[in-house]
Amino acid sequence: MEIEKIALGNQGLIVPKVGLGCMGMTGFEDAHMYGPADEEEAIATIHRSLELGGNFLDTADLYGPFKNEQLIAKAIHGKRNEYIIASKFGWEIDDNDKLTWAINGKKEYVKKSIERSLKNLNTDYIDLYYMHRLDKGTPIEETVAAMADLVKEGKIGYIGLSEVSSETVKRANAVHPVTAVQSEYSLFERTVEERGVLETLTELGIGFVAYSPLGRGFLSGQIRSIDDLPEHDFRREIPRFQENHFYKNIELVKAIEALAAEKNVTSSQLALAWIMSKGILPIPGTKRRKYLEQNLLSAEIQLSTADLEKLESIVPLGTDTGKPYDEFSMGLID
Repeated sequence: MEIEKIALGNQGLIVPKVGLGCMGMTGFEDAHMYGPADEEEAIATIHRSLELGGNFLDTADLYGPFKNEQLIAKAIHGKRNEYIIASKFGWEIDDNDKLTWAINGKKEYVKKSIERSLKNLNTDYIDLYYMHRLDKGTPIEETVAAMADLVKEGKIGYIGLSEVSSETVKRANAVHPVTAVQSEYSLFERTVEERGVLETLTELGIGFVAYSPLGRGFLSGQIRSIDDLPEHDFRREIPRFQENHFYKNIELVKAIEALAAEKNVTSSQLALAWIMSKGILPIPGTKRRKYLEQNLLSAEIQLSTADLEKLESIVPLGTDTGKPYDEFSMGLID
């Protein structure tokens, strides 16, 4: 099996049709985002991904902080040039490696962040470097100009933004071509479509990367009750997983599973194939080889117009499945 490659944006970056989100492979401020992780299995998952042609890894300095980039450094040692690494900066981390919970897009912080990430990843360049969230107190032009300097210096290959509005994308792209925008996107979360962001990206030739393409695990069908989530799992705090939305969402998942069964695929594979049918790059997160292999197989699924219509009639655009974040984090989205 060799995964088909696609162009991400129009700046020359070629990636496999499915990427690998690495966040869940490490803890986060002494907790685990999606239950406990096993470093050995996580590294084996990264290696297996490469064997199957899935060489696009997504990380961020925030995850850990730094532990995730360090894990990737260990996994790719000796094979750096065979991988495409995307990382992110913007959540401010102080000199004691502690999160301040502020967003910092100032020029000096961009320069500080890249040096730190290069060190943690044990590399001299990052293929795709994203601003993780918009710093609403710093003009986007300043942040992108600083990122453009990193391109000139050869420290990054391409510029990305995350969770931004059409207006911000246009302003950023006027300073330096943006290659990709990353936002949450799945059958359960289509705000970027409703707000016209996808349309703007198409007009400007910018690629779109979908994180949490399985609705934070909901669309895998493995969550049937709140108790299926590990005790300190951050999803327990998210509106989508609260009782007033939870059971309605389970009904939607059951309908998606029925359609998946007709096609002899899993609900996860169907949800990922739907994203890819739109020319979007999903980066499902996993820390286990078993799920990685299932996710990569979704790149081979062909969906007809009728399949897509059926799927979208189960969860029509505008369906309220619950907000993807708590109030504080929602306030940080542009």
